[in-house]
Amino acid sequence: MTSKEPSPSNKTFYSRLAGWKTDRLSRYILFALLLVLFYVSLAPNLLPQRFDLRVGAVTEKDIVAPMQIPNNKATLQAQETAAERVESVYTIVSMHRENVIAQMLERIESLNQDDQISSADKAQIYSQEIPGRIRNSVANFIRNHRDASNYSSQLLDEMQSTISNQTYSIPEETFLKIPRLSTDDVQQMSQIAATIVTRLMSDQITDAQSARARVAELVNTSSLESRTAREVMQELIRGVLTANKFYDEEATKAAKVEARENTPIVYVQQGEVIVPAGQIITQEMYTLLDENNLLKNEVNYWPQLGLLMFTFLLTLGIYVFFRQSAQRGTYYNNSQLLMLILIFAICIVTFHLVRILQTGNSSYFGYLVPAALGAMLITLLLDLHLAYICSVILSVIVSVILNMRQGEMFDYQFGLFTLVVSLAVIHSIHRASQRSTILKAGIMACLFGAFSVLTLVLLNDSEWTRMTVLYTLGFAFIGGLLSTVLVLGLMPFFETTFGILSALKLIELSNPNHPLLRKLLIETPGTYHHSVMVGNLSEAAAEAIGANGLLCRVGSYYHDIGKTKRPSYFIENQNHMENPHDSIDPKLSKSIIIAHARDGVEMQKEYKLPKPIRDIAEQHHGSTFLHFFYHKALKLAEEQGVEPDFTEEDFRYPGPKAQTKEAAVVGIADSVEAAVRSLKQPTVEQVETMIEKIIKGRLDDHQFNDCDLTMKELDVVAQTLKEAVMGIFHSRIEYPEDIKKPESKENKA
Repeated sequence: MTSKEPSPSNKTFYSRLAGWKTDRLSRYILFALLLVLFYVSLAPNLLPQRFDLRVGAVTEKDIVAPMQIPNNKATLQAQETAAERVESVYTIVSMHRENVIAQMLERIESLNQDDQISSADKAQIYSQEIPGRIRNSVANFIRNHRDASNYSSQLLDEMQSTISNQTYSIPEETFLKIPRLSTDDVQQMSQIAATIVTRLMSDQITDAQSARARVAELVNTSSLESRTAREVMQELIRGVLTANKFYDEEATKAAKVEARENTPIVYVQQGEVIVPAGQIITQEMYTLLDENNLLKNEVNYWPQLGLLMFTFLLTLGIYVFFRQSAQRGTYYNNSQLLMLILIFAICIVTFHLVRILQTGNSSYFGYLVPAALGAMLITLLLDLHLAYICSVILSVIVSVILNMRQGEMFDYQFGLFTLVVSLAVIHSIHRASQRSTILKAGIMACLFGAFSVLTLVLLNDSEWTRMTVLYTLGFAFIGGLLSTVLVLGLMPFFETTFGILSALKLIELSNPNHPLLRKLLIETPGTYHHSVMVGNLSEAAAEAIGANGLLCRVGSYYHDIGKTKRPSYFIENQNHMENPHDSIDPKLSKSIIIAHARDGVEMQKEYKLPKPIRDIAEQHHGSTFLHFFYHKALKLAEEQGVEPDFTEEDFRYPGPKAQTKEAAVVGIADSVEAAVRSLKQPTVEQVETMIEKIIKGRLDDHQFNDCDLTMKELDVVAQTLKEAVMGIFHSRIEYPEDIKKPESKENKA
């Protein structure tokens, strides 16, 4: 990753090949592609498919419910079935009939004591008063409660009708027997009758006849001794008894209404076939589709516009972040944007695959989603801060795709789950130094996923059962492990396809046990030591200007690997031996020196090293000039008395020039390390002067034209290298003053 937007290239083939990475039009096209990806992925959930149908038409394919939709007809049928199952509602009315019989017996006792009235007249009075009292007691009760609104008018009418139909007629002989009752008989009757009436009326009576049938048994088992009194009391009690349990039509209707209201809505589940292929569309089917807005019976583009605006906001968030990052010095090229789009696509595909497992009764399958996948890939392959932004966007997307809540656009539970897991893995993986860190991040995803699930359970425990909680916890753990497996599987793909060197890959390549580094150490120990020193210098300088310091270090380890082809021709490997360049033609020496960059690239390709590492090996010399051998060739031609058959261009490296900051910094560090080691007793002034000459020489030679190093950054590199190289005092060959230029040290390196 570079620190700011590169400037246009100078028409070299290499620059034109990589030009699309910084092309503005290509960038806008990629952002448009990202918007389309968001739109297409969210459309099935926010814009259900509509069908052009009519009653009587034959469907050409299955019409499947795009979401959970209510079936109104089936719901009405279920409601009617529930209403039919409701039993009739009866109301129990407390009428206190024991008071009525007590009043009648008081009247009997008072009238029997009047000796001025004959027994026949008394019997006549009783035959008129007693039935009247019974009728009036019922009428008064109904009238009083109607006025007081204690019961509904319908219920009171039902009571009056029922009691009227069940009225008991007291035989005439009973009225003739009443005057013969003694005062003691009446008093005993008062006590016993009230008890019997209370006992009988405490039961639920819909038919008074059944209660009257029990009167004789209760009276005969009482303590009343007089036979006449028993006979009279039986008839009086039978006359007083009435029904106390009445059919309540209004309450029954209310119960049926409540049953209808409590009947759950019948849904057609997502993915369920509404109309099979080849089926004739009936009015019922047409109504079902129409009620759920699944017919193209009117043109309405507002939902599409709303979704377009929604996806535009998501895309705009990433675009603004990219712009602000560029202003801060962190530039994302089009290749990285394309990789980000691919990561989004992979995540969205996994979301939809998990959605297939969901049903209305098992939405907890949604917690199988690899929620940490996107955050882990973006953190490892792109940038920590970008991962935070994308985690929020992925949380919004997953809350739409996995939403099973009818009538709602988002399910906050899945969104919260994804956000918590993503933030947890970003924190645990952003300093990853080995592959095992991904496994640790997966464990964090499992733990924080389970924690977020428990949080949701406690917030709304009414929606959860013990089994769903256990299932959800299990799926959350599996989802975390699935994220880890997918990241481990996808990392090599992205690293190879996009030439991405993640920190994990770079650290693996820096292992001294790598075959190429072991070869470099064993066959060219001087070059190995030189490469390690260049790695230290370049890493410090790169980090000082915001470039990839780890890439510079690892690239430095491999930048001179080509010297293993002919190790003795390079000065750092010539320990106590004659320099072979002293006895061969300068042109041949030039060819051998120049070849080490090309040979190194070929060797790295053979071992499948990533392109950024190969680029550093190929570009660290750029098209610099080999002064030493050029002047040696001129001197040889002069001694032979012939005209030179070569030019300065013949003694230049073939390039390409450095295309990135990293390649440029490694090239500078390579020259500085070689030059400083040629000084026997370097001082601060000597080191500073030499570094400035090296950088100025490369700048004047236009070696930085194809990369985006600024003058300010070159000053920072110079200052950083000066501070770093003062600890280096290794001796190297010291060239004659007329040809001892910074480049010569580089060319002999």
